[in-house]
Amino acid sequence: MPHPDDSFDPAREAILAEALKAAAFDGFTPLALERAAADAGRTKAELAAAFPGGAIDLLAWWSGRADRAAAAAIAAPQEPPLKIREKAARAIEARLAFLRPHKEAARRAAAFLALPHNVPRAARLVWASADAIWRAMGDPSTDFNFYSKRAILSGVLSTTFARWLADDSEDEAATKSFLAARIDNVMQFEKLKARVRDSGVDPEGMFGWLARMRYPERR
Repeated sequence: MPHPDDSFDPAREAILAEALKAAAFDGFTPLALERAAADAGRTKAELAAAFPGGAIDLLAWWSGRADRAAAAAIAAPQEPPLKIREKAARAIEARLAFLRPHKEAARRAAAFLALPHNVPRAARLVWASADAIWRAMGDPSTDFNFYSKRAILSGVLSTTFARWLADDSEDEAATKSFLAARIDNVMQFEKLKARVRDSGVDPEGMFGWLARMRYPERR
């Protein structure tokens, strides 16, 4: 996966911009990327260095940029402070707003990522998006919650994104309503987890040690 900050960033930005312009017609094929690089004034060598994995790396770069937009939307202090559910909704809405100018390209990207050989990478990208949002919200969890929070938010992200792709209304009210309902589902699940804890059952179970290895506790 391309490093998020290195000397090839300008090339990535230029190639991505051209690829998104043409994606509605050309998709994300190797030939489409070569044309995008040429239109951006970049050589095939620069294309290979910027996106060594081809289209999948280009889409990972675009996804990362959307993640940063989502994180930025909730990173600044708010008065009054937003609740967790409000922050999550704002982050997802900001991510969709970032993608909106290239919605047809997003549709083509979703189809590309749904191909069987791309599904594992697509799942990692969704997880990375959920992780970026939770980190922006200051999540300090190191136990089972580290995984459960990201798994739940991954579900909200992916289903809301799918609803957004199918929503061609001007105000995208259906998407906003769908997102609000999914956030409500999450809050109900959190209440269920709290009741489980109160019953004396440890929800961390066998997975807690995995989280501590992945994300060491702050001292």
